[in-house]
Amino acid sequence: MSLPLSATPERKFGTPLIAFVLLVIGALFLQSAVGGKQVLLLIVGAALGLTLYHAAFGFTSAWRVFINERRGAGLRAQMVMLAIAVVLFFPALGAGTLFGTPVTGLVAPAGVSVVFGAFIFGIGMQMGGGCASGTLFTVGGGNARMLVTLLFFIVGSVVATHHADWWFSLPSFPATSIVKTFGVIPALIMSLALFAVIALVTITLEKRRHGELEPAVTSEHVGLRRFLRGPWPLVWGAVALALLNYATLALAGRPWGITSAFALWGAKVVSSLGVDVGSWVFWQMPANAKALAAPVWEDITTVMDIGIMLGAAVAAGLAGRFSPSLKIPTRSLVAAVIGGLLLGYGSRLAYGCNIGAYFSGIASGSLHGWLWLIAAFAGNAVGVRIRPFFFEGERRPVVLSGC
Repeated sequence: MSLPLSATPERKFGTPLIAFVLLVIGALFLQSAVGGKQVLLLIVGAALGLTLYHAAFGFTSAWRVFINERRGAGLRAQMVMLAIAVVLFFPALGAGTLFGTPVTGLVAPAGVSVVFGAFIFGIGMQMGGGCASGTLFTVGGGNARMLVTLLFFIVGSVVATHHADWWFSLPSFPATSIVKTFGVIPALIMSLALFAVIALVTITLEKRRHGELEPAVTSEHVGLRRFLRGPWPLVWGAVALALLNYATLALAGRPWGITSAFALWGAKVVSSLGVDVGSWVFWQMPANAKALAAPVWEDITTVMDIGIMLGAAVAAGLAGRFSPSLKIPTRSLVAAVIGGLLLGYGSRLAYGCNIGAYFSGIASGSLHGWLWLIAAFAGNAVGVRIRPFFFEGERRPVVLSGC
């Protein structure tokens, strides 16, 4: 049966055209101010935004659906993404170079700050309605509520940098890469085996609950039209994200990250208001001090984050779904504020978010990436229990039980 005309989203060329023009202007500016490599990173960011939007590749929703309903397609797609990433990353990280460019992984200490930071980040994912990548691509896609989450994500990030030296002084294991510790092949075997186990667990639990696996998402479009208008199968998103992270490694010399830019933006704003941010220990670290002193367009993460939002705007426009609304229920707005603060604060303590710590951390062979996954998943389990208070559509009748 064909859908009625009103059921098909109307494609509006204004939004993708404006976003595309902004991308071109940004590319021309970056070419003159920084150089061609920064232009390529902007393009990679735009491709990430388009991929995240069209594949609806959400970490937050995937975990919530698995926790509540035992539907594991989203989690399995993440395992595919990680499997492709480690196969690409580990040989390059083991060699220390990629296409002649020195490369390093995002490897960080694994300790108390990571556990606490990832745990509250997990709660924030469910309260705020998105993770770091999810916040950016939904903002770019026209979700007005997520602008509030993003604003307080930035606030929480800046506050965390003021406290970071205390958190980082707490007990932790040193930064450890399984690639450097065990070698490329053993590290690959261990990682791929763990991904397979997680995928098999999701399959077992989903079949036990529902009897069969959920069918893949379908679309009325095929071929190039589906590529441009979506929705994409999750596996398309998994493959594209892994390849684009690899492109980031080749261009930037390190994997994809998101949230360091939020702390930088907030610190620059606070500094302009007269706060001596440069005296904070976090901003005295060489790399952070350099970023704080330099223009934002020289920051790789900033350029890619802007690219993600513009790429998502292009995708939303092509799909006919760019329609911002300021009608946000009060409780949902409160959840966005709380969630944003938790996301920002947690990401700094945990040395990253679902991208920098989880995706890129595990792709780098960092033990802290696996610790982040465990703690953040626990935080999500708490977050999904809190969500119904703030999101009326998710409230369920009380069911009496004998235990």
